[in-house]
Amino acid sequence: MKILEACFLVIVITAATVNSSPIADHDLSNEKNVHRNHHRTRRATENEYRRMSPSDRPKCKSGSTMPRPPNEVNTTSRLQKLRALFPAYDGIKAYYIPTEDAHQSEYVAAHDERRVYISGFSGSAGTAVVTEDKAALWTDGRYFLQAEAELDCNWILMKQGETGVPSSTEWLGSLLSAGDKVGANPTLMPIDSWQVIENRMKDKSISLIGNSTDLVDEIWPDSERPAFPNGDIIILNTTFSGKSWKDKVTELRKKMADKNTRALFVTALDETAWLFNLRGSDIAYNPFFISYAIVEENNVRFYLSNKTGRLTPKIAVHLSTGTTGDCSGKTGICVQVKPYEDALSDMKNLNDTSSTKKVWISPASSYAVYSSIPASQVLKERSPIQLLKAVKNQVERDGYERCQIRDSAALIEFLAMLEKDVKSGSKQWNEISAASKLEEYRRMQQYNMGLSFNTISAVGSNGAVIHYSPAPSTNKNLTTTEMYLLDSGGQYLDGTTDVTRTLHFGTPTEEMKQAYTRVLMGAINLAMMIWPEGTYGREIDSAARAPLWSYGWNYRHGTGHGIGAFLSVHEGPASISSGTSPLRSPLYEGMFLSDEPGYYEPDQFGVRLETIVMVVKANTPNNFGNKTYLTFKPVTLVPFETHLIKYDLLDDKQTKWLNDYHAECMEKVGKVLQAAGKTEAYKWMEARVQQISTSGQAFLTANMLLAFCLVVISRVL
Repeated sequence: MKILEACFLVIVITAATVNSSPIADHDLSNEKNVHRNHHRTRRATENEYRRMSPSDRPKCKSGSTMPRPPNEVNTTSRLQKLRALFPAYDGIKAYYIPTEDAHQSEYVAAHDERRVYISGFSGSAGTAVVTEDKAALWTDGRYFLQAEAELDCNWILMKQGETGVPSSTEWLGSLLSAGDKVGANPTLMPIDSWQVIENRMKDKSISLIGNSTDLVDEIWPDSERPAFPNGDIIILNTTFSGKSWKDKVTELRKKMADKNTRALFVTALDETAWLFNLRGSDIAYNPFFISYAIVEENNVRFYLSNKTGRLTPKIAVHLSTGTTGDCSGKTGICVQVKPYEDALSDMKNLNDTSSTKKVWISPASSYAVYSSIPASQVLKERSPIQLLKAVKNQVERDGYERCQIRDSAALIEFLAMLEKDVKSGSKQWNEISAASKLEEYRRMQQYNMGLSFNTISAVGSNGAVIHYSPAPSTNKNLTTTEMYLLDSGGQYLDGTTDVTRTLHFGTPTEEMKQAYTRVLMGAINLAMMIWPEGTYGREIDSAARAPLWSYGWNYRHGTGHGIGAFLSVHEGPASISSGTSPLRSPLYEGMFLSDEPGYYEPDQFGVRLETIVMVVKANTPNNFGNKTYLTFKPVTLVPFETHLIKYDLLDDKQTKWLNDYHAECMEKVGKVLQAAGKTEAYKWMEARVQQISTSGQAFLTANMLLAFCLVVISRVL
């Protein structure tokens, strides 16, 4: 009877606890269902594609009284001018405008933002297609909300991956007739994209025509268009790069010999920067300069825009070349520096039908590059530079960790100041002023070279726009009632940083805490993963999503991207996402990637937690298959928000990881803050790194006891 009485007491206590706590993991009956799938569940027909129009968008419906977003761009005149050129250019019926530049860069110089100019959409990913009477833009889930706001009602918004949304070729196939022509600039389109579009159009007897003149360039007035980039170029010392450019060329030639190739055509801007240990400023936030390179068995050619103005005596000495870029009389490895405009003609001159060796071209190169010599002479494979660049050498790894400590200290100092001001109301901060102030803190750090991307400083509903960029028209004040998502990073001589933390300066709602905790659980799950070498990021992506999936939530972006060493904030060839690509590689020791799951509640808030991690060897008791096992080591050291965490959702392993991570933050960054006399920042961090007990285990034990008691009672009754 005493056991029975105790069990009844357990049931009463447990019931009281459950009634006073948030909805349990499995009980969603009282949750607001904001993610119903309103999309068509069957494949759309060509007639449905043909009927698509801007009026399908809520703000563009006839009679809509929705206010027009302040960041919407009127593109009517631009579209009229573009269409007026169609008859003179082979009588085309439609025209492609991709995001990329001639180097297929993710981020392009303002001079090359053709898709932004024609559509008004400023996101970093998307393709515009304009026909004689329609215009459509395709983009991915990161930009759905942003595109909806920025596109005017001339445009159909095609949400890639959503049910019923056609590809660009399916859409054009429904609108055009056999014999019609579609135009595009082959310099701006990657090889595979061009060939896929061309082949699918052929199925409809529609031709893809390469226009040597870009039509957007024709209508973009010089008075409105930013100038062609011409920034300064600096030399990156081996103190930071860890390897001379000559050693890199030697390594490349070994890779080329293994593939029986006689030349490697280098088109990606981060690859030329890495190869020659040079950095530039032609593209905002990216230390690149407009250039190409050709590496041959006995020659190295470097094609530099404004060669005359930018080949300084220092750079000439660095490249072991003459003051005019001439290698005459030089011994050893010398770089011949040539005008940028000569690159494609020199590529054509590599045509050599007598040689059994091929020319190596990356599939990410433009179709114009690929088509400059016969396909039979081309090896189309991922550039060998991609992997050499992504797997950091020991000098780069050590520098990167030091860089992350400095960057973390700057962010912590800023957040401590910001929270104090917002909570006290002593100073009003908005998205733009906060981002600007954070930049000041970063610029005070050793070796800082600016930002690595435009800071995502997003309050409340703006945080639900995944790649939101604060602007005067959308700028919101920071408050004690809304979430604040801050995604930022810096460029340093010894590394590139990218970190996201989500904060709340008041009392968060239960939904906010639920979202934050599940995103944190996903981030921890991924950070704790151990896998055998040869594993791809797509194979571990679900570890970060599982805590969200179990609640019926998800996010529309990859979980992790590679990051460069004073290079691009997004770097291949490895990534952590569910997608597949022949350009992807497994995860290798020495790579740095982001760990950044998120959750976004439209019109309310967004949560993203991003920590840079390094791939390191794992300490496992066995090594099945004689394989090395790998795991992640976090190098971003910024604490998480304790008052946003529902600790009862964390299991013991997750809690231990969090405790260990916070202890490392205190040990490494705390020392830096103390040494610099940053008392307030130190106290701010100290308050967030207190060790947490394994409450999750206590919760589990209580549930096990409850289950036992229910069994006892059922048997007695």
